[in-house]
Amino acid sequence: MPGAPTIREALDAAQKATSRIEARVLLREVLQQTDAYLLAHDDELLTAEQAQQYVALVVRRVAGEPIAYITGSREFHGREFVVSPAVLIPRPETELLVELALQRLPAGAPSRVLDLGTGSGCIGITIAAERPQTQVTLVDASEAGLEIARANAAQLAPANTTLLLSDWYAVIGDERYDLVVANPPYVADGDAHLQQGDLRFEPRSALASGVDGLSDLQQIIARAPQHLCAGGWLLLEHGFDQAVACAWLLEAAGFQDVFNAPDLAGRPRVSGGRVCDA
Repeated sequence: MPGAPTIREALDAAQKATSRIEARVLLREVLQQTDAYLLAHDDELLTAEQAQQYVALVVRRVAGEPIAYITGSREFHGREFVVSPAVLIPRPETELLVELALQRLPAGAPSRVLDLGTGSGCIGITIAAERPQTQVTLVDASEAGLEIARANAAQLAPANTTLLLSDWYAVIGDERYDLVVANPPYVADGDAHLQQGDLRFEPRSALASGVDGLSDLQQIIARAPQHLCAGGWLLLEHGFDQAVACAWLLEAAGFQDVFNAPDLAGRPRVSGGRVCDA
């Protein structure tokens, strides 16, 4: 990209290395402009500094770095969340977990929610934003990850969120909640996918969980009844092939109304159950 290219020339050059959509996303990031601006001003010259910044971002993307880490944000459930390599990138399929949680939290009624392993905070903060009378406690064992969640909570739901550094339930004490929600690590340690695509750049501690991927799911399910109010729900995201195992673990822990819900691709994605009424 010699000299000072126009917006159109910069995009054309970048599209030889990456997709058209990604080329536009990265140029929007450099210029802090919209797609409409890029289209309307495609003959505008970039400055030398802007061209250098753009080339640097394209190189990072070609090397495989996720777009979300390059731009520092990802949209989730209609809101923009700050992300970094300290947290998982929010994914569309996780929106199912949020929708199922919201169905169990009546609008306008006070309630308490615990979000375990919150990462970016996209699950718990979305619930807090959608249910202003719900008090949401978000915990994570990573201080670096929790800093990202704090930034998102301050921007999107500052009034009804509390953030704690905790290894699952460790600092919760005897607190009980109407709903516990989690998207824990559920990939087997030796899964080849951990060395592919975006997963290569995401925190392994937030992805892998033992030889079968079930270690953290087992811990969360086994201890959840101690932290749920009578009639409270536990909802969990898991791998497409773990629905049967999760159902067994939930039933063994005494949960009722155990269910599994598929994501938009039709793959089993979320399981849950309700503790017995008092």
